[in-house]
Amino acid sequence: MTKRYVLVHDENKCIGCQACNVACRSENNVPESVTRIQVRIEGPYGNFPHLHFKYNRVSCEQCENAPCVKVCPTGAAYVNDDGIVSINEKKCVGCLYCVAACPYKVRFINPETRVPDKCDFCKETRLARGEEPACVTVCPTQALVFGDANDMSSEVRKVLDTKPHYQQKVNLGTEPRVYRIPSRKGGIKA
Repeated sequence: MTKRYVLVHDENKCIGCQACNVACRSENNVPESVTRIQVRIEGPYGNFPHLHFKYNRVSCEQCENAPCVKVCPTGAAYVNDDGIVSINEKKCVGCLYCVAACPYKVRFINPETRVPDKCDFCKETRLARGEEPACVTVCPTQALVFGDANDMSSEVRKVLDTKPHYQQKVNLGTEPRVYRIPSRKGGIKA
């Protein structure tokens, strides 16, 4: 793998505006009844007037050890040379093993194509044109940083090297490539 695309979500900068969801939906023609990405808003926490919320990005974690790929009987779910977990619609037989195997519960059946779908970092559209994913581009608070973690001079590499971060469900051995900078309200100071 020459490139290792990763995404960092800074929970301190996110305001839960859903601009990422709207941009993704528009860029990737995602039907209204489903979503590739959303920000779940939890809270409020604390006591008035000192209330705060937690903003949790929910999307494909782009696992390096992807369970969805392992269970696919036809090779429709695969990892490309860039490390992005993808779906070949022509090879998919609709068994839904990939949907069941995802420990993050982010795969869904696209009601128009009838094929499993999920975030792919806008691989076929924006990334193919040398642009960042739509969610990163529209974020008004720069809560998202995207890039090649193998490039030591990239912004995403600098963020990972200098900020405390975590990944979800690492105990499962999936090696997710979506990182989170924890909210300072959660007890970890930057």
